[in-house]
Amino acid sequence: MGKRRNNSHRYNDIISLPHHVSSSHTHMPVPDRAAQFSPFSALNGYYDAINETARLTNERVILDENCKKILNEKLIVIQERLNERPVVVITYFKPDKHKSGGEYVTLTGNVKKIDQYEGIAIMVDGSKILLKDIIGLEIKGDRQE
Repeated sequence: MGKRRNNSHRYNDIISLPHHVSSSHTHMPVPDRAAQFSPFSALNGYYDAINETARLTNERVILDENCKKILNEKLIVIQERLNERPVVVITYFKPDKHKSGGEYVTLTGNVKKIDQYEGIAIMVDGSKILLKDIIGLEIKGDRQE
């Protein structure tokens, strides 16, 4: 083993000199300097992909003919009362944009128009609901707007 030297006086010649300040580069703020050493994700998007895979979706419920008939009758009543703009509670299937299945959403509002040709209900707030996606419909009464 080699002999250890005493290095305590090794930098005595420069220790009292002023700190160098660059004339061409501005001083980096401390938070920016610290960010250089912060951890990073080597697998960018990996945890988002895992969370997306784990996210549950529901399958679409297929209504029987009797339920479809009842919903159609309620839509007719709403169509007849459009000028009153009654408050309705609509439960419908909203397909997921990223994977199979979706979720059931309940919306309370006023129906502006029922477009049988396009197969959509247009709400006063501008939202559009496909009639084929509706599984529940309740007419509440007077305007909410």
